Amino acid sequence: MMKIISILDLGLSLLIPSLILIHLFIAPYTKVEESFNIQATHDVLVYGTPLQNAYHRLSQTYDHFTFPGAVPRTFVGPVVLAGLGQPIVNLIGFDHAQTIVRGMLGLANAAALLLFARNFRRAYGRPAARWYLLLQASQFHVIFYASRTLPNMFAFGLTTTAAALLLPNPQSPELIHRRHRSAISLLVLAGIIFRSEVALLLFTTIFHLLFVVPSTSLERIVPHFIVAVIVSLIMTVPLDSYFWQKPLWPELWGFYYNALQGNSSEWGTSPWWYYFTSAIPRLLVNPLTWGLMIPVAWKQPAVRPAVKGLLVPSMLFVAIYSLQPHKEARFIFYVVPSLTGAAALGADWIARRSIKAGKTVAVLTWGVLLGSIAVSFVASTGMLLISSLNYPGGEALAYLRDTVQAEVAASSSSSAVVPVHADVLSCMTGVTLFGTATGYASAVPSKGKIVRKAPGNSVVLSLDKTENESVLAEEEFWKRFDYVLAEDTTKVKGDDWETVGVVKGYGGIEVLLNDSAQCDKLTEDIPVVGKGVSVQRWKNRIKAITGGKWVGPRMVPRVYILRRLKDVKRARETADA
Repeated sequence: MMKIISILDLGLSLLIPSLILIHLFIAPYTKVEESFNIQATHDVLVYGTPLQNAYHRLSQTYDHFTFPGAVPRTFVGPVVLAGLGQPIVNLIGFDHAQTIVRGMLGLANAAALLLFARNFRRAYGRPAARWYLLLQASQFHVIFYASRTLPNMFAFGLTTTAAALLLPNPQSPELIHRRHRSAISLLVLAGIIFRSEVALLLFTTIFHLLFVVPSTSLERIVPHFIVAVIVSLIMTVPLDSYFWQKPLWPELWGFYYNALQGNSSEWGTSPWWYYFTSAIPRLLVNPLTWGLMIPVAWKQPAVRPAVKGLLVPSMLFVAIYSLQPHKEARFIFYVVPSLTGAAALGADWIARRSIKAGKTVAVLTWGVLLGSIAVSFVASTGMLLISSLNYPGGEALAYLRDTVQAEVAASSSSSAVVPVHADVLSCMTGVTLFGTATGYASAVPSKGKIVRKAPGNSVVLSLDKTENESVLAEEEFWKRFDYVLAEDTTKVKGDDWETVGVVKGYGGIEVLLNDSAQCDKLTEDIPVVGKGVSVQRWKNRIKAITGGKWVGPRMVPRVYILRRLKDVKRARETADA
């Protein structure tokens, strides 16, 4: 029996990293919020870190000199991912480089969640830890975003590890102060390097410790806080000053721009209660977590101190951060493990009490609790499948790269550079530099040469991301390209283009109750490529079974793939041997 329980516990532990990788494989492309870190990781991996003539070499190759973004971001995360990922990329192949570096980040965040689960088990027992793992694994957002190169997700692993260290450890109570100091150091690291709002979580954590742990004092905390600040600044300022080629502390600049100047409001504002009434319920997915489990745990004297330790710092952080007008759910990801832990304590208490109330009550109670988790898994799976349809730019680039590779393989050329323009929507929905090369190569934007780092054939889509409307209005501009990825084909000037494909993306949910059972045609005037083809096939199968009824995603044209007509000479440059 004990062996079976051990196997089940192992399976629960493997559930979180497995789900993170599954989410990565089903939705392998990125959105604009992830752009800086994924492009920076590519550039460090491909171009390295030149020590001589650094400004010229960086400015001619690195993407952030052309597209710096609203505020500068740190290179610490990309450098770590590129450095650790390079041996694996060399072994497996550059074609999978983006998946590899994202997978490393996802597994690092999974390790932090598992550390939290382990310390949670030591503090509150195995049954409570099992509820935690089930609840955490059934939540869509953290699992989906764990491998995404958002600055928040680089910080998430550090804040979750800090939360794990703050959990009580009955086996080693003498280490409590050392663990608290380590947690504070990690929060400092996350706030100074990756996301400045973590400073608020640091403040609420210290505030709670000062009032809850009698032996905690500022005299114990301040020296380690100062050391952590110095170490963090040493990690970020010299490195980022090198990559940006100017003295820089990125998060201080971002804090000044977004918080003090209030520029973040340009991306939209929400009422102060948004996090409490919308974001947190969506992050937890299961309505019983915030509607039943957490309130029950809060009311029980036996677990209330533990619940307060999990909830008070997190909810104070959310309350203070709610004063910032611009709000996004990803800004408060850091509190999800603690809130889920509080819900797990409530679920464990309810389950234990139900057993004492009799078999019938126990069966019903466990059925409701486990049933809500099962429904959450189903809902999260649905959100994953729908979310995977939101990356038409990445799908279009992948199709184009494979098409060009096939053309080169059929010719006598060993390598080629093909100029491609990608519009704003394409770049926002999955186009990255990782997707432009079929080998360990990339194109220098100014000269269109191949930087070869491994032998063999190389095809590079030399990517242009011009956004200036006045430049795009000139017909001469478009003569530079062999292919174009565009949402609106009328903006592509010239009469020597043909549309070779279209990628459809998610356009909402459609409900067909009286539609014809006849299958919709897959072939249109413009061939559909990407996941839209699979969705259409499933739609046809289900309509054939249900007599024309269908409830599912509505797919609409998003990105068109245009090619210069065959009689126009393709601009190619063969790589130097």
